[in-house]
Amino acid sequence: MATLDELTDRIRIAAASDAGVAASSLGKSIKLDLKGQGVIHIDGAAVTNEDLPADLVVTVALNDLMALGRGELDPTRAMMTGRLRLSDMALAMQLQPKIQSLFAKAA
Repeated sequence: MATLDELTDRIRIAAASDAGVAASSLGKSIKLDLKGQGVIHIDGAAVTNEDLPADLVVTVALNDLMALGRGELDPTRAMMTGRLRLSDMALAMQLQPKIQSLFAKAA
């Protein structure tokens, strides 16, 4: 399993690459709260481990985030079982294709 630093670097590369154009066009900031394992803050191509405010906060364990990115964990099932929490469901639904694309590249 990837460490927090490795995952942050992968997301940073995906957000900065041509393939990550979708990430920089999110138009909103996202914070991944990894349930005590740290945070990843994404604001366009800027990706840090600083615990900054964000438009959307996704609370998920690191191993579940990796499983989501690999397509091994269904996002709806993860939400229904409490493994994934969202601060703003409407915003998450709006950004879902772009977020999924970014995490698939990082997983």
